[in-house]
Amino acid sequence: MRRRTRIPPSPLPQRHGVDPVRVRLPFDGPWATVREHLVERLTGAGAGVVDGMFASGLIVGADGTAVAPDAAYEPGMFVWFHRELPDEVRVPFPLEVAYRDEHIVVADKPHFLATTPRGSHVTETALARLRHELGIPTLTAAHRLDRLTAGLVLFTVRPEERGAYQTLFRDRLVRKVYEAVAPYDPGLGLPRTVRSRIVKERGTLTAREVEGEPNAVSRVELIEHRADLGRYRLVPGTGQTHQLRVHMNALGVPILGDPLYPVVTGPVPAGDFRRPLQLLARELEFTDPVTGLAHAFRSGRTLTAWSAGAEWGARREA
Repeated sequence: MRRRTRIPPSPLPQRHGVDPVRVRLPFDGPWATVREHLVERLTGAGAGVVDGMFASGLIVGADGTAVAPDAAYEPGMFVWFHRELPDEVRVPFPLEVAYRDEHIVVADKPHFLATTPRGSHVTETALARLRHELGIPTLTAAHRLDRLTAGLVLFTVRPEERGAYQTLFRDRLVRKVYEAVAPYDPGLGLPRTVRSRIVKERGTLTAREVEGEPNAVSRVELIEHRADLGRYRLVPGTGQTHQLRVHMNALGVPILGDPLYPVVTGPVPAGDFRRPLQLLARELEFTDPVTGLAHAFRSGRTLTAWSAGAEWGARREA
């Protein structure tokens, strides 16, 4: 059995709050040089781009020294480089810090800002912004909040403590309360607990309910209503992808501003911030596994559909 190799620390600093890419060369393969492997592995970049990175000394080894393009292939070797950052439309809403101590940061995330780098969202993420603005390069996310959902997200400061906070979410020891604005149906009996089985296949945009043992549980309560709009309190008992959105849609009151439920209207175009999903992670409560403190946080954000009322609805249909 091959022994696990200790991963050395990155010799490159973060750039705009984004970690450099780390590549470990496979133990088996036909490559004679490091360049040969990277040209094959980074197929999207192209040989010219890889050669340019080598020529500029942008690909480095564990000691921070530039790797030569003709450097012999060493199985298990680590190399680092910074990816070419995509052009991103800046999300023009502030990312608030609700709480900060030496162990955690709780952010109050706006709509349209991803939690962590993924796909075309790299620097325009809560993690990258916070690392850069707070000067905490070790900051990591303890959980994720959908890009279209606003509200509270927990980040950890020390890498060695991250697992303890992630375990809180895994073991459902965090109390999360969401708020949503959706159509009001006087015939819908609330409060109620919704239980169903939700699946989401890789490569599909939407999740769906299927027959079988429930794996998703949501408590749905009506806070107040006016005219044809309702403001709802949603308490998830589980954490399936799109769970609250699927359950509200199944009840016949899909959350306003949702581009996926009840029908897929396509991805929200970059720079279009007019119709935010009316879903907010309002409350976050847990006992700190490191300090023992009882934390209770509440988002200061408001859902625009409720404050704008019929005006928001008219704008949404335009």
